[in-house]
Amino acid sequence: MLTAVITGASSGIGRSVAMEMAKSGKYGCIALNSGHNEKALIETAEGLREICRKYGAGTDKGPGIDSTAAENNTAETQILTVFGDISENITARALIKKTISVTGRIDVLVNSAAISRVGLLMDMTPDEWQKTVAVNLNSVYNTCHEVLPFMVREKAGRIVNISSVWGLVGASCEVAYSATKGGVNAFTRALAKEMAPSGISVNAIAFGAVDTRMNDNLSEEEKNELADSISIGRFATTEEAAETVMKLLEMPEYLTGEVIKCDGGWI
Repeated sequence: MLTAVITGASSGIGRSVAMEMAKSGKYGCIALNSGHNEKALIETAEGLREICRKYGAGTDKGPGIDSTAAENNTAETQILTVFGDISENITARALIKKTISVTGRIDVLVNSAAISRVGLLMDMTPDEWQKTVAVNLNSVYNTCHEVLPFMVREKAGRIVNISSVWGLVGASCEVAYSATKGGVNAFTRALAKEMAPSGISVNAIAFGAVDTRMNDNLSEEEKNELADSISIGRFATTEEAAETVMKLLEMPEYLTGEVIKCDGGWI
């Protein structure tokens, strides 16, 4: 069975990806991180355990997976949590170390942690810029840097970075967010070239408008106007985003270094 690590897992796309993994029955361990809301992270973990009890995980455990090694786990699937700012390397190290101590391996890494501040660049403070860069871009370095030695050892692994169409074309009043997502896209393409000889695929999905709390700054009227500008006529659901991630994880390892646009025909 597989082991997955997901950042930004207390809400939005990260949470939905975790739910889909639990439903699949393919994962013996799902490790969750959030630095935003510890209560929501705990609730997500409990929700995953309920899903695992309902759907059940398979019994063909992979190497190193011991269903009795962690507290508060189901009979087959272990749910781990590490609360903390993933833009800090100490948190990334703790997340990977905890997972490895339980399973001995990590097969999948999904980097979903992100923040956005809407407004003119000239009104953005240096601290706000640095925080956006740290959470959106430095966190991807942190988790990849910590997990890659274990994936290289196994000569296998999948990394999916959650990106945005704004990283492809840029967005007015979201300069920092656009810049960091553009960085994630370049990071993805470059790392894929490094890791391909080791059997590790690295891809990103550039989503368009997804119905998450990141859009809470918009009024209902603004959301409706935005939806009207999208060819499909609506925002994506987080479940659709998660399904896209799951399908990508099922692709052959030959698919690597891609930034896949999923935006309902918007851009």
